[in-house]
Amino acid sequence: MSMSTVAIERRGAGWLSRLNDYVELTRPRIATLVLIVVGVSGYVAGSGSPEFLLLVHAIVGTLLVAASASAWNQLLECQRDRLMARTARRPLPSGRLSAGHVVAFGTITLAVGTAYLALAVNWLTAALGLLTWALYVLVYTPLKSRTPLNTLVGAVPGALPVLMGWSAVRGTPDVFADPRCLAMFSILFFWQLPHFMAIAWIYREQYRRAGLRMLTVVDPTGRRAAVQGVVAAAGLLLISLALAMATGGDGAMVYLFGAFALGAAQLGCAVFFLIKRNGYSARLLLRATLIYLPSLFLFLV
Repeated sequence: MSMSTVAIERRGAGWLSRLNDYVELTRPRIATLVLIVVGVSGYVAGSGSPEFLLLVHAIVGTLLVAASASAWNQLLECQRDRLMARTARRPLPSGRLSAGHVVAFGTITLAVGTAYLALAVNWLTAALGLLTWALYVLVYTPLKSRTPLNTLVGAVPGALPVLMGWSAVRGTPDVFADPRCLAMFSILFFWQLPHFMAIAWIYREQYRRAGLRMLTVVDPTGRRAAVQGVVAAAGLLLISLALAMATGGDGAMVYLFGAFALGAAQLGCAVFFLIKRNGYSARLLLRATLIYLPSLFLFLV
């Protein structure tokens, strides 16, 4: 093999590695969840037959805005990420990407994503995307080191993609008055609480060392976090059943049965976490939340 061939292969590997760093910067698992939420919300808003191309445009634009939010979040939390084993290998704290690269990536994706939503979808979806970004980056991220209420605040931008998917298909501000849309928004809001309370317990020592004011840090017993998880899981069960009445249709009973079974199982895991409060119960609750949301969406669709 010639030296020129080796050099080309090394350059190719370097570009591939850099591309992978940028993909990791977007936090792909969270981005995928956001896109699923937008897609399902738009599908329900369109009564099962939304304009396909319009929904694709909404998903692409949302992906760009979400990528920017993740990048700016990691930029603002870089010093704390270095102190936690679960985040120390991210591209920025590990030094694989510079702060300048992240600023450029986050700025370009936000500008392009917002403009894309405004031009290819509608102004309301673009405005909701910008609001989601601002609440996540400028409000939720700084609050993580100041108050344990950060999870409740962060659950708002976490649920706003429901409104983005809905407004993309409907195109009018009446999304805020539709009971189905509000029910789906509430489901996303409450789902995040047991999910993140379980994570906060599992990584509580890392959060403490990094100076993050998670509920499991200010209350080391975990009782307050567990109670919040139980209350949210109970609220999820009730709201998901109410959504069946708001939606109706021939498949309402199937959805009702599935929503009840999923909600009851998740609530049981949350109660178990409240009683035991150990690594096993927290991981069981975390798995339950990861099963609950996509399964509920499947029944809903």
